[in-house]
Amino acid sequence: MSAENPSRPSPALRTEAMEALLVERQLVDPKTIDGFIRNYEESVGPLNGARVVARAWTDPEYRERLLADGTAAIAELGYKGPQGEQIVAVENSPSVHHLVVCTLCSCYPWPVLGLPPSWYKDPAYRSRAVREPRALLAEMGLELGDDVEVRVWDSSAEVRYMVVPERPAGTDDLSEEQLAALVTRDAMVGIARAEVPVGS
Repeated sequence: MSAENPSRPSPALRTEAMEALLVERQLVDPKTIDGFIRNYEESVGPLNGARVVARAWTDPEYRERLLADGTAAIAELGYKGPQGEQIVAVENSPSVHHLVVCTLCSCYPWPVLGLPPSWYKDPAYRSRAVREPRALLAEMGLELGDDVEVRVWDSSAEVRYMVVPERPAGTDDLSEEQLAALVTRDAMVGIARAEVPVGS
């Protein structure tokens, strides 16, 4: 990934400065900003996608609907809205691993994954995900065997993708809520696996 320009403030610092200026001039209410942030972190964030995945892991009929029409199945759980008009779910297996990228910009399924992380928008990630996905995944901490096929899905303004990671072994007795806690944003983009329960 490309390094930050040391002579330029980080995006986080620039955002904080802009927020402070807008609040100081009474152009925005800090409570409104906090509400938006909380909404995208908690309501429109990765927790929504984790609940979708957990439902697919525990309900075979829901899983079939999710893979056949992701948008409709996700809407069944109440998750829809801007950047979620057309979502396709792809499922990992022991022999196939899916990776999501947006080579043109940073199209991303906000209703189920929240806001895209900075690395997802990085030109290095966007180009290497297509050219050398296996090497990129290894650098990001996910080593895949040579027998695992890597499929790359390029999101766009027309269609966005989310990955249904493999369910970890030893989770048969976990509730849907407990399973959702194992599903991370990174797993639903395809740069990681679902987390293994503590003690497994």
